[in-house]
Amino acid sequence: MEASRPPSSDIAHYLGAVRRHWWIALVATAAGLGVGTAVTQALPRTYESSSSVLVQSVDQDVNAQGGRTKGAVNLDTEAQLIGSGAVATKAAALLRTDVSPVELAHSVSVQVPANTTVLVITFKADAPMKAQAGSHAFAEAYLRNREETARAQLDKQIASLNLKVKQLTGALTGINARLAIAQRGSSTESNLQSLRSNSQNQLNNLTGKLNELTTTTVGGGSIISDARVPEKPSSPNTLLDIATGGMIGLLVGLALAYLRERFDRRLVTAVDVRDRGRVPVLAALDERTTPHFDDVLQPYGPGGRVFNRLRNEVLASLEPTDRIIVVTGTSRGSASTLVAANLAAALARTGSDVVLIGAHLPDSVVDAAPLARMLGVAAVPGLSELLAGRVGLVRALQRTPRIPSLRVITTGGSATAAGLMQSQRLRDTLEALSRQGGYVVIEAPSTSSSADAQSLASFADAAILAVELRRTRRPALLDATEQLQRVGTRLLGAVVLPRLTTRRAGVPSAPAVTLPPPYVEPLIDEPTQQLSSLSERGEPVSAKVRPRPVESEPDDIDETSIIGVAGPGATDGDEK
Repeated sequence: MEASRPPSSDIAHYLGAVRRHWWIALVATAAGLGVGTAVTQALPRTYESSSSVLVQSVDQDVNAQGGRTKGAVNLDTEAQLIGSGAVATKAAALLRTDVSPVELAHSVSVQVPANTTVLVITFKADAPMKAQAGSHAFAEAYLRNREETARAQLDKQIASLNLKVKQLTGALTGINARLAIAQRGSSTESNLQSLRSNSQNQLNNLTGKLNELTTTTVGGGSIISDARVPEKPSSPNTLLDIATGGMIGLLVGLALAYLRERFDRRLVTAVDVRDRGRVPVLAALDERTTPHFDDVLQPYGPGGRVFNRLRNEVLASLEPTDRIIVVTGTSRGSASTLVAANLAAALARTGSDVVLIGAHLPDSVVDAAPLARMLGVAAVPGLSELLAGRVGLVRALQRTPRIPSLRVITTGGSATAAGLMQSQRLRDTLEALSRQGGYVVIEAPSTSSSADAQSLASFADAAILAVELRRTRRPALLDATEQLQRVGTRLLGAVVLPRLTTRRAGVPSAPAVTLPPPYVEPLIDEPTQQLSSLSERGEPVSAKVRPRPVESEPDDIDETSIIGVAGPGATDGDEK
C-alpha cells in the first residue's frame, strides 16, 4: 500500500501552483481592484446625519420600572413609532418636501443605545444638508407627535373627570334637597347625611385630580444632540469596496490558478513527476546545475554531485548480474543524452569499465553528434556503421581522453541504424560488452519519437527515464512507463531536468575531470619529433589499433584484445 503523503506535501503543491501561475492571481486581483473602484465610482453617494432624543415619561406611561421594555418608557415601541405614518407626515410637513411620507420613512433608522432612554434617529439622503434636515425633522416630528398624543390623553382624562364632577355635583344637590325636608332625628336624615358626606369626599377627590391635570405640563422628551452636516458620505466606502473587490479577485485568481494547475498536463516540478506520473524521482537538477544540454558536469560541482548520488542509487538498485542500463527520454530533445553521458562518466570515475552507446539518432542537424562533442571523441565511425556492418566493434569503440575508464560508441554519421535496433548484431554486441565485466549505458531516443527506445529497453537490465520539465506532459510519461513495463524492463526511476538550452556557439565545454589521458605509445614509423610537433600545433595524434591476424573481426571481443582506439582524427585508412 502506498504511504499517504504528509500534509506539508499538499501545502507545497498548492504553493507551487500559485508560484507557477502567479500571473493569473495577479491579473485577477488587479481586475478585482478595478471592478471595486468602478463600482465605487458608479454607486450614488449617501450621507447620514443623526439626532439623539432623550425620551421622558408622561402620565400615560404606566410600564413597571426595570429593563429596556419594562421601564417608565417602552423604548422598542417608541423606536417603531418614529417610522410610523403619523410621524413621517409631520416630518414631511416640516421639511416642506414633495416626497411622500412612505419614502421618507424608508430613509430613517433608529438605534437604542444599551442601558439608556435615548433614541438615535439617523436619516440618509443624497446631500449633506438633506441628511441633516431629515434627521432633525424626524426628531422634532417624533417629539411633537408624542406631545400631542400625551396632550390628547390628558384632555380625555380631564373631560372624564369633569363629567364625574358634574354628576357628583348634581347628586349632591339632590341629597341636600332631600335632607332639607327630612324629619330631624330620623333614620332618613342620618342616611342622607352619610350619603352627602361620601359624595362630598368623592367630589373633593375628583376636583383635586382635575386641578392636578389641568396644571400638568406635557413634555415627552427633548433633543439632546441635534443633527450635524456630515463631512463625507457614509456610502459607498471607497477603501472597503476596493479592498473587497481585490480580495474577491484574489480568491478567483487562486481558484483559476488551481484549475489551470489541475488540468495542465505539463510536468513542471519533480513533485509532479512523482505524484502525477507515479514514477520515483532518483535525482532532480535545476537551472544552476544544468545550464546547457551539451555539458559533462564537473564531478565536484553541484551537478556532478547530483550524478554521483544518482550513480550510488543506481548501483544499489542493480542486481549483481545487471550490466546494461538504458536511458531514454519522455520528450524529444537531448535530456537522455545529458543523463546518459553524465551517468556513464560518474560510473567510470569509480574505476569500473563503462561503455556508453549513443543510440539516440539526432532530431536535427543542430543536434548532430552530441556525444562526440561532449566527450571529445570522433563522430564517426559509430553505431550506424557498426550495425550496418561497415566497421567492427573494435573500430567503433573510442576511449574518451578525459575519463580513461569510459569508452564510447557514438551514434555515427548516418541514420541507417534506425531499423536495426532489433537486429541480432546489436544483441551480440551488447552480450560481448556485458561479458567484459563492465557496465553498458545506452543512450536511447525518446519513447515519444520512435519505438527504438522500447526495442533497446528489451535488451537492458534496467531503465532510467530522463524527464525534461515544462516539455514533458503527463500522458507521455505514463506512456513511457507503460512501454518499459510491456517489455519487462525494470524502471529504476526518473531523473528530472529543467528545460534545456543549447550552448552558444564558440563557448567551449568544460572538462569533466582534470586527470590527464593515459599515455599510449604510438605504433608508427614517424619520428618522435614529428609527434611532438603535431601535438604543439594542436593536431590530433592517432593511436594505432593492432588487429588480430585473422581475416575478419569477431563479434565477441575481449578487453585485452583492444590495445588502442583511434582518436578524433583517425580514418579507416589509418588501420590498414
